[in-house]
Amino acid sequence: MAKKGGNKKLKRLAAPKTWKVPRKEGKWIIKPSPGPHSLENGIALGVLLRDMLGLAKTAKEARYIVKGGKVRIDGKVRKSLKFPVGFMDTVSIPALDKYYRIVYDKLGRLDVVEIDRNEAGRKLVKVVNKTAVKGGKIQLNLHDGRNILTDDRTIKTGDSLLIKLPGQEIAEVIKLEKGNLAYIIGGQHTGELAEIVDVIPGTITRPPLVLLKKDDTELLTKKEYVFVVGKDKPVITIG
Repeated sequence: MAKKGGNKKLKRLAAPKTWKVPRKEGKWIIKPSPGPHSLENGIALGVLLRDMLGLAKTAKEARYIVKGGKVRIDGKVRKSLKFPVGFMDTVSIPALDKYYRIVYDKLGRLDVVEIDRNEAGRKLVKVVNKTAVKGGKIQLNLHDGRNILTDDRTIKTGDSLLIKLPGQEIAEVIKLEKGNLAYIIGGQHTGELAEIVDVIPGTITRPPLVLLKKDDTELLTKKEYVFVVGKDKPVITIG
């Protein structure tokens, strides 16, 4: 019989391939708690500090940093080693004047890129669904588990929003449309930037697709793998 609440431990060798961590340094690795990111798309804060950033040598040291309120995710202090951190999240450690954003590398693994302190107050999120709610508002469901209410009915699924942190005021809307710049977050071209050429509606037998161009090469990928990041250049640092 399985233990109530599920398995709380995770073997390093069984960690998702999206985790950029050493596989043979110890038997166990910190398993993230349920939250805004799935196990595949989010890593535990303790793993980020110890295994990816090297700011702690042990889980005990990482716990000391986190429990001391020294780490902010998307502008909010997080005190759990198991808090899940995922794509586009910002990580701030003001005491060290260090700021990071979670991105993907070319192998499809979660990675970190150092950013300027001012950028830690901004984040790109993708609209994955939208619904009408009472009062004439539109609720936007975002890739990181957020929900935003808006009056703007021109925002569509697949568009990206540049929001201010730690709140979520919309600073800019970046449309999923021809000519804009996209960051590929799935498939064989993960981690690459390319220009949107066309958005192709789905059919009963095929999901929506996006045709992109990188240099002189055209790429075709699923719409769900496309994350719009700007017009002529990304509006935030992603690499």
